[in-house]
Amino acid sequence: MTIPPKITGLRARAVDVPMRRPLQTSSLLIRTAPLALLDVETDGGIVGRSYLFCYAGAMLKPVVAMLEAVAPMIAGDAAAPFDVGQKLARRFALPSPQGVVAMALAGVDMALWDAAAQAAGAPLARLLGGTPRRIPAYNSNGLGLIGAERVPQEALELAAGGFRAVKLRLGYPTLAEDLAAVEAARAALPDGIALMTDYNQCLAPVEAEIRGRALDDAGLAWIEEPTRWDDDAGNARIAAALATPVMAGESFWGPHDMARALAARACDYVMPDAMKIGGVSGWLRAAAIAGEHAMPMSSHLYPEISAHLLAVTPTAHWLEYVDWAAPILAEPIAIEDGHAVIPERPGAGIAWNEAAVARCRVT
Repeated sequence: MTIPPKITGLRARAVDVPMRRPLQTSSLLIRTAPLALLDVETDGGIVGRSYLFCYAGAMLKPVVAMLEAVAPMIAGDAAAPFDVGQKLARRFALPSPQGVVAMALAGVDMALWDAAAQAAGAPLARLLGGTPRRIPAYNSNGLGLIGAERVPQEALELAAGGFRAVKLRLGYPTLAEDLAAVEAARAALPDGIALMTDYNQCLAPVEAEIRGRALDDAGLAWIEEPTRWDDDAGNARIAAALATPVMAGESFWGPHDMARALAARACDYVMPDAMKIGGVSGWLRAAAIAGEHAMPMSSHLYPEISAHLLAVTPTAHWLEYVDWAAPILAEPIAIEDGHAVIPERPGAGIAWNEAAVARCRVT
């Protein structure tokens, strides 16, 4: 058995990465990807890496500051994800690990699992007991609230390259505009291309039922986060009322949130976010919960590490593909015929393009 090396340092850097397509959701316009980059250094020369998507530029510095605060707490510890995670969970039990704290702890967890896989000389998926394989992916790099007249061209662009599914954001001021956007996408996309939709929590439960029923004949793969993520009762009513599956999960702060939502029958599918669910360790616990409920489980963002995680998820469904980190990665994850290809190299496959990092650096 490989003895884990000791942690000698943690470096956190802030970058703001240009996006090929700005994404307008019902609540936020995302023009660039604010990312916190982590390097966990060890005395064995192995560096575990991960990154965190911080949603808005104003969150970058607080997340980096939290990571820098965590660094001395784990210096000298064995680079063992479970042990470090337990230690930090005890340290932050009083403030309750959500928000910036949870983001930082998940980033450390993901970097430590990357280091562990490198130390074992294996891809992360293989270290976790699975086999690197091709994971079906849907293209989520666009189709924001751009208006029905612009939807057809962008939908075709996202479907290019063999993708068999794309995602469309909804939440226009009126139901008629939502319907027009869906109809425009459906008319443009070839037969056999799945269409997911996402409301980003913008509707009240009653309005979500009205719009959902109107969309039930559109053949959508799912309707995502129609109302507030933590309104289990409201989401359960929506899910029960609609024929179209309701997707939730990107906002779950840890496996306990997911367990609570599934107990309430608040959704038909789940899609945890690797950062919010608690990194690799949190994902594995969430995957076990999904398995117990026979619940199809997809991923939210982080395609590089999510592909490894879906490879060991019993109810694996879809990988959400975004290329937001690709410009600062030495080897972005490959997409072939609409599938994410897990690399055979040791670790999670994350390495920085340092020249690009320098160009995007935020100080």
